Amino acid sequence: MNIQSAPDRIIIFDTTLRDGEQCPGATLNVDEKLRIARQLARLGVDVIEAGFAYASPGDFEAVQKIAEAVGTEAGPVICSLARAIQADIQAAAEALKPAAKARIHTFISTSDIHLQYQLRKSREEVLAIAEEMVSYAKSFVDDVEFSPMDAARSDPEYLYQVLERVIAVGAKTVNIPDTVGYMMPSEFGALIRGIKENVPNIDQAVISVHGHNDLGVATANFLEAVKNGARQLECTINGIGERAGNTALEELVMALHVRRQYFNPFLGRPADSEAPLTQINTRELYKTSRMVSNLTGMLVQPNKAIVGANAFAHESGIHQDGVLKNKLTYEIMDAQSIGLTDNQIVLGKHSGRNAFRTRLKELGYDLSEQELNKAFVRFKELADKKKEVSDWDLEAIVSDEIRQAPELFHLERVQVSCGDNATPTATVTVRTPQGEELTDAAIGTGPVDAVYEAINRVVNVPNELIEFSVQSVTAGIDAIGEVTIRLRHNEQIYSGHAANTDIIVASAQAYIHALNRLYAALHKQAQPAIAEQTVAAEV
Repeated sequence: MNIQSAPDRIIIFDTTLRDGEQCPGATLNVDEKLRIARQLARLGVDVIEAGFAYASPGDFEAVQKIAEAVGTEAGPVICSLARAIQADIQAAAEALKPAAKARIHTFISTSDIHLQYQLRKSREEVLAIAEEMVSYAKSFVDDVEFSPMDAARSDPEYLYQVLERVIAVGAKTVNIPDTVGYMMPSEFGALIRGIKENVPNIDQAVISVHGHNDLGVATANFLEAVKNGARQLECTINGIGERAGNTALEELVMALHVRRQYFNPFLGRPADSEAPLTQINTRELYKTSRMVSNLTGMLVQPNKAIVGANAFAHESGIHQDGVLKNKLTYEIMDAQSIGLTDNQIVLGKHSGRNAFRTRLKELGYDLSEQELNKAFVRFKELADKKKEVSDWDLEAIVSDEIRQAPELFHLERVQVSCGDNATPTATVTVRTPQGEELTDAAIGTGPVDAVYEAINRVVNVPNELIEFSVQSVTAGIDAIGEVTIRLRHNEQIYSGHAANTDIIVASAQAYIHALNRLYAALHKQAQPAIAEQTVAAEV
């Protein structure tokens, strides 16, 4: 079914792999992007914005591979972003060729402040470019989306004119971005309503919205837009993205799911209709959230709506009493509806490989034989240490073991000595990319600092540690701890992530992961190759 022909439901356009990846430190490699794209397809998103094909060879490859692997006839539309420039559009079209359903998403600014200071062009020039480039994109694919960047701060009359012209030459979707997260809900709703009322041919296109959470009202803005005629929502998993992030997919989907009786009339449905407003499989939400968090290194805050660790937790005695009697007293949605289960003890130290593989498949992980072997070894090690192994433990093991970080430096051993009257000292042994094992020791302000100082002495890769965070996966003294760190070098940020019951070991492994990313980037830059073109895009 053509998604543009379904005005009584909401189209979910996921831009985690494009705008979400622009979040500082959240850079993903091609294999990681492909893993997330497969999970987004299982989640049921309508459109995957797979990247910005012209931005770099890496982005082009990611769009192309996702188009090949995920862009099937039964799968989602695969989209590439492109500036309103011929070379961008050509690159997008080429990368999208393998997709059964391809979309080119082209954009140009329309606000006077962008025209004056960024583009240095007149309104008439931008209008002509928008019309010409949408028509050019249309020569490659039938499905073209146009975004007037910074629409929220554009003159409405000029915006109406631009939208009318691009629809006339074939844009099937017109996306209205609040690029800087400036608008309040009532204002954003009025903007969408104004477009509905003042663009003569608006019935020939789907109205989409894109927004950022700089003032904390992104979800509210989008829901108000739905009430006023928007039918496509551009969002990211966990709300990751530029600055304060994008509108969070899971918040939008569950708001429309839990409150569908409220939103039904705005989509022309009977108020009591139980039909879903999106085609998202909500039971895949938590799993998708965890995958994106693990691969990007962007931790989800515990009090995050829908997917935070505390979203279904109750500490207040009054709340606990109520929930035990009836969950509806303090829960407006079932934890199982987003993919959480009450099954905590799933496997033990006597479990075999087949049971392990089966449970991972139930959790959504389809591993290769090599990946399964690595994860199974870690599972056995954990099962010897813990009496109870939960789904969360398994997810942490798998995410840590099959993370696609380059294996250059490898942590062989780490040992620390510390105490309230002792100087924290660490000894580490690291295997170098040349296969040599090097051992060194260092002191620090604490055991983790000492470990990092010792590792730095061995690897000798200049860097600045700018973030260190620890999160417990499960409760209890034997819980797995997840460590996420970020390093900065030459204004670039590299993230590392690891999980272990020993937090010192996890800290060392996370640091090695980040250093491997940094070392790989430096090594790549040193090789003679065609320089990658870097294009900063923000729609």
